[in-house]
Amino acid sequence: MVERYVRVQTADGKIYYGLLQLNREVHVFEGPPWRTQSLTHLVLAPSDYRFLAPCIPSKIVGIDHNHRITTHRLADRDNEPILFLKPPTAVVGTKSSVPYPHISQYVDAEGELAIVVGKRCKDCPPDAAEQFIWGYTIANDLTARDLETKDQQSTRAKGFDGFCPLGPWIVPNLSFNTCLKTFVNEELRQSSCLDQTALAPHEILSFVSHVMALLPGDVILTGTSSGVGPLHIGDRIRVEIESVGSLENQLIATANH
Repeated sequence: MVERYVRVQTADGKIYYGLLQLNREVHVFEGPPWRTQSLTHLVLAPSDYRFLAPCIPSKIVGIDHNHRITTHRLADRDNEPILFLKPPTAVVGTKSSVPYPHISQYVDAEGELAIVVGKRCKDCPPDAAEQFIWGYTIANDLTARDLETKDQQSTRAKGFDGFCPLGPWIVPNLSFNTCLKTFVNEELRQSSCLDQTALAPHEILSFVSHVMALLPGDVILTGTSSGVGPLHIGDRIRVEIESVGSLENQLIATANH
């Protein structure tokens, strides 16, 4: 069985990191699993918790034009990736509702594989990068596309609260022959294999680490395939990766809509 590392909240508001069992019990760790594998005596029943985002990163680093289905720009590997940042306040977990910004008329979803950093990393060569990857989770890089076009950069468009759903858990290992699919209201919008990227995860991590120090729990989004399109209030988005799980969220109206 693939180990599934979770972050959960109980009804009394307490937050725990733990290991999800097949019966959906959570065996609680003493802290984040990239820092300690020591288990406490606490075991949470399925009815005792809800899933949160599996980590709280100090930063979320995104990469554009890394998918061969959407671009040929990096196919020859001679061009450097384009990076962007999303704030920690953009992070929400699976099943959380995401407010649709009232100042945007065009929001879309980008299902992506996300790298979770396990150790502090700076100026790491590609051939040493694997040791800094704690595991992988699913991300939805929500973007207000009209604002991105207007601003000619991504900070506002990608930075709204809730615009980086992560989850439902972290897996330490992954087959890159597996598929990622994005559904909107059960309609398939994106479908691609994880190995259809110009740069592999360890190469991405290495590149980013030469720009900024990466800290335990930080997240790197690895890029998206074709199939993005406009979303509407009430839409339900589900991103699936075989052998990982599914990340589900719904867009809701804000008070100003």
